[in-house]
Amino acid sequence: MKWLGRRGSGNIDDRRGMGGGGLALGGGGILVVILGLLFGQDLSGLLGQLPAGGSVQEGKVGSPTDDAGKFADVVLADTDELWTNIFNERGMQYERPTIVLFDNSVSSACGSASSATGPFYCPADSRVYLDLTFQQELKDRFGAGGDFPMAYVIAHEVGHHVQNLLGTSDKVQGMRGQVSETEYNRLSVKLELQADFYAGVYANYIKNLQQDGQSVLEEGDIEEALTAASAIGDDRLQKRSQGHVVPDSFTHGTSAQRMKWFKKGYETGDVSQGDTFSSNEL
Repeated sequence: MKWLGRRGSGNIDDRRGMGGGGLALGGGGILVVILGLLFGQDLSGLLGQLPAGGSVQEGKVGSPTDDAGKFADVVLADTDELWTNIFNERGMQYERPTIVLFDNSVSSACGSASSATGPFYCPADSRVYLDLTFQQELKDRFGAGGDFPMAYVIAHEVGHHVQNLLGTSDKVQGMRGQVSETEYNRLSVKLELQADFYAGVYANYIKNLQQDGQSVLEEGDIEEALTAASAIGDDRLQKRSQGHVVPDSFTHGTSAQRMKWFKKGYETGDVSQGDTFSSNEL
């Protein structure tokens, strides 16, 4: 993905180096949390149960100066443009989210979390929380190298922000306790797959952006994203962690489902085709 020299969003809350007073997890707990929350959905239900630790301290707001921070800033700017256009076409106003960059632990309006939680979106403060070392985690643990898997992660989390603005997340959360755990898990899968679809729409959008007469999207980027989507499917993660899969406990979708919906978003670029909740074939 071409990103050097491109405009950033300027909407980064950089808390790296500040500490955060979050969860303390040993090495054995890291994979468990990542398995459950990787590319996390609306975490108001889980993180809200954690101690918030007082007021949330804001970091340096603006555009980072390091490469990893700049990359996140550029991806966020692209998603801002994409969703502003889509919302405007529908007579709506898009509210831009903020990305909070942190290391080790962080406090959010949803509670406290450690880096082991993985990237997540907090609907209570409209922020995406991201430890940039997760890119190395994707490469080393999940075999998803390159820079585009991180763009996929960010676009997926911004997808949860879109779901929050449209009320989709609230509808799913409202079903908690109203349906069986198995049925609620199915709704969670549909929510996650829609966020994957939205990430695909983002990839389609930047394919048409140009820098120096060439597409911002480079050869191999989509393959990198599909590798990441496949690596973090519930079936593969459960097989890896416990040796067998339990479909009724899936909350994010299988590898095939995650790849399918990302690819559908990329190939169509049509946000109206991302209604995973009405789809009979996920």
